[in-house]
Amino acid sequence: MSTVLGIDLGTQNVKVVCYDFEARETVAVENAPLDLYQTDEGVAEQQAQWWTHALKQALNQVGSGVRNSIVAIGVSGQQHGFVPIDKSGAVLAPVKLWCDTSTEAECEAIMSDFGGAAACLEEVGNLILPGYTASKVRWFRDKHPGQYDQMDCILLPHDYLNFYMTGERRMEAGDASGTGFLDVRTRDWSGKMLGAIDPERDLRECLPDVAISNDAIGTLLPAIAEDLGLPSGIPVSIGGGDNMMGAIGTGNVSPGVVSMSLGTSGTVYAYSDSPIVDTKGNIAAFCSSTGGWLPLLCTMNCTVSTELMRDLLDTDIASFEAKVAGAPRGANGVITVPFFNGERTPNLPNAKGCVLGLDSRNTQPENILRSAVEGATFALRFGIEELAELGIRANEIVVTGGGVNSAIWRQIISDVCDTPVTVLQQSEGAAFGAALQAVSMLDQTGGDLQTLVDDHLVRDEARCCEPRSSAVNFYSDTYNEYQRAVEKVAALYS
Repeated sequence: MSTVLGIDLGTQNVKVVCYDFEARETVAVENAPLDLYQTDEGVAEQQAQWWTHALKQALNQVGSGVRNSIVAIGVSGQQHGFVPIDKSGAVLAPVKLWCDTSTEAECEAIMSDFGGAAACLEEVGNLILPGYTASKVRWFRDKHPGQYDQMDCILLPHDYLNFYMTGERRMEAGDASGTGFLDVRTRDWSGKMLGAIDPERDLRECLPDVAISNDAIGTLLPAIAEDLGLPSGIPVSIGGGDNMMGAIGTGNVSPGVVSMSLGTSGTVYAYSDSPIVDTKGNIAAFCSSTGGWLPLLCTMNCTVSTELMRDLLDTDIASFEAKVAGAPRGANGVITVPFFNGERTPNLPNAKGCVLGLDSRNTQPENILRSAVEGATFALRFGIEELAELGIRANEIVVTGGGVNSAIWRQIISDVCDTPVTVLQQSEGAAFGAALQAVSMLDQTGGDLQTLVDDHLVRDEARCCEPRSSAVNFYSDTYNEYQRAVEKVAALYS
């Protein structure tokens, strides 16, 4: 048996998938939890050593026979996190994450220094938003100048795991496009934007080369291999951001597919053969990890919303599913605007979650739970509509992430978006995408990536669903009510 290891460094855990690519069989899926440090000021941080410890913990749950069969590794990671390291490779500070909204002032300062939002879109294709890496670098310079002066290299979370395993400092275009200082059209660092972040230092000296092709970044170091219980010297692919690896894991490697990820955050994205820049700034102009581009909408609150409500109401998973299914469409008028972590789209980093429309008749657990699901779904429908305005229409939505396990949520997505929903048997989208990238790296025949995903991805017919006309018509009106509620909440927190 020969397997590949797909690693997904998430916000809540590190997940590992071991895939026998010859037998087309996933032979192990394990994970280990991660702590998250958050404050009322929007800080969201993790320690880099938590990631490596969780990786070891997850792999320790995999049988030694499977671990010894691993012949290649691919890594997926949460995007936007800022990992500054010194010349020795030591991490200089806690890692600010994608969900850290504490650097709003730095975002505004960078865009102002650059000449405004339109100038940013013209130069790099993206606005400088809270959560992106750019403002974290500026914050680090201003708040911790001593450590900043020691900074020798800037890495992203998945890059750091690659560095830990191979000793190599590299980036790839997909994840790098989420920094805010990569020109997505040329797929190279923008000296102008880096100059706006720090006009006194050439930050290009701290940035690795950007890779576009899927080559091995290096091989697993002997000491790390021994620590992780893996064979020494096996190749590690370039990897990518979780959305980019999720695109591979959902077969989204050529035009015509829209993927929707129901994780801590929610994302909607699609492959494009050319850069797509949204002049409104709602759709991020990201690159893919497959040689193309990946226009994407991100919400900061997806399963966050449902988990918060589930915890609040002391509801287990089975009861959650039954209560959401038992509540009527529209949750008897309860509307959840799920901005619990602030929000990126719309850009409201200081916003709070709001539950509206409660009265003496509808304040029931089932309505609040269903409203949390519907609110998170409405926020993602906005992404479907924004992509359509840019010429990308969803003939099907391939869903991935933890929320996919809910049958009622899958049906709500299909009804709200009036689009068939596809579920794959390989449900670990980002981790499985990283594993497939590792398979592609081993392929010496120059095989087409579309052929690869067609060969390895299988529809789970029992979990796919179609929109229901009566529900589609109902949700069309309810979605408009949700958008009006968003406008009111935005006015409170703008």
